[in-house]
Amino acid sequence: MYASREDIGYDFGDDSKVGSKPVKPNPDIDGGWAWMIVLSSFLVHILIMGSQMALGILNMEWLEEFNQSRGLTAWVSSLSMGITLIVGPFIGLFISMCGCRKTAIIGGILNALGWILSAYASNVHYLFLTFGVTAGVGSGMVYLPAVVMVGQYFQKRRALAQGLSTTGTGFGAFLMTALLKYLCTEFGWRNAMFIQGAVSLNLCVCGALMRPLSPKDIVSEKYVVRSNSEVNQAKALSRSAETIKSNGVLSEEPEKKEEATNEEMLDSVQHIEMGGKSRSGRNMYGLRILKTVSQLTVTVRKGFAIWYSSYFGAASLFTNRVFVAFIIWALFAYSSFVIPFIHLPEIVKQYNLSSQNNIFPLTSIIAVVHIFGKVILGIISDLPCISTWNVFLMANFTLVTCILTLPLMQTYISLAVVCALIGFSSGYFSLMPVVTEDLVGTKHLANAYGIIICANGISALLGPPFAGWIYDITHKYDFSFYISGLLYMVGIIFLLTQPCIQKKQPREKSMEEAQV
Repeated sequence: MYASREDIGYDFGDDSKVGSKPVKPNPDIDGGWAWMIVLSSFLVHILIMGSQMALGILNMEWLEEFNQSRGLTAWVSSLSMGITLIVGPFIGLFISMCGCRKTAIIGGILNALGWILSAYASNVHYLFLTFGVTAGVGSGMVYLPAVVMVGQYFQKRRALAQGLSTTGTGFGAFLMTALLKYLCTEFGWRNAMFIQGAVSLNLCVCGALMRPLSPKDIVSEKYVVRSNSEVNQAKALSRSAETIKSNGVLSEEPEKKEEATNEEMLDSVQHIEMGGKSRSGRNMYGLRILKTVSQLTVTVRKGFAIWYSSYFGAASLFTNRVFVAFIIWALFAYSSFVIPFIHLPEIVKQYNLSSQNNIFPLTSIIAVVHIFGKVILGIISDLPCISTWNVFLMANFTLVTCILTLPLMQTYISLAVVCALIGFSSGYFSLMPVVTEDLVGTKHLANAYGIIICANGISALLGPPFAGWIYDITHKYDFSFYISGLLYMVGIIFLLTQPCIQKKQPREKSMEEAQV
């Protein structure tokens, strides 16, 4: 589905045959089933990211139940959030081998299992394994396919589609906080986690909605993109994201030989099966198992080869200079968004603003405006005259400015204004998959975005403890914002040193155009 060279959107064979026959555009691209994919991704963000935003409710219950330190208990939710993102590169391997739909369904089962097993926890360390690791890995196996599928189904309105789907995080933060608070009050935290595990099984339904594009759909996409520009067609025919001999990429011959070997293996198994029709049913059953194992082996080998070449091969993603700068930015960016959620309540208390904050919390202002920011920035980015890259950079500049100026605000009104700007500018999260796809193309989106969210996961995992360590040394929250803001600025500077990504490129832009 996704690993095929045809997914690039160009035919590298005989152009005369394809170009001479117009193919009707696939109605599922930018419409039709594509909106079901958006709905599926929206529900995934509610059930995964929304639940993680509401873990503060369970964190209080764990503190009371296990009588452990706040730092040790906080690692449970930090592990779950961090591992969800950090496992991204490895989830890309699963997607290469078995596709987004199967990966998401397996992840939904694993996530639900983590919640249910956590209901029987006897100590915090037990939660590290069941909730932090098991549920975290399951969340990652659903989250990445949800983002990738939206990128595959949308061309013209990618930013808007990603914006709509990721608003599920904001809605989920409200819904899941209310749900967990009610369940903990009525049934206790253990039963609440058990019920939440049952609710998480709906992730399997979301995964089932992720219908892969058929080969016919891919052919339709090829002609749609081809008709946009003959110049792009000529460029695409002269290079292949798979095999660029001038850049030292391996020839296609080994791949063809490997495919021939795999076909011979399957043919031999089929021949044995046909010749053994007269044998007993037991022998035939064994041959069918052998055939299934052989097919599975071929699929795993192909998927692993694609995954390995994306990270370590001659056409590695890391040879893309702009993409490497994007990774460096991601290492510093996410913590700057998380830190305000952690320290704002203490800042409010320090300035004696608790009465006003209780009416409408500043963190709620960030969450509400964040929803609108994702949609509005997505709409702006999809305008023909606007560059998604420039919108992305402007939103980052606004956010880092707010992070640096927030400690200077000492009234509720000023803090509310800055928090609203933080919520709106952080809507650039919906543009991250779009920018990544513009950098590496649809074919490499899963592996590339897996690396980006892995860097975000490291930032989310280490950022808050680092901010707490700064407070222990300085006894001021101001320095946490200043240092994280400066590190964030370093990441933005790395992006500014790279060339601007052009608007409205072909569906698959060759990676080699941005390589060193």
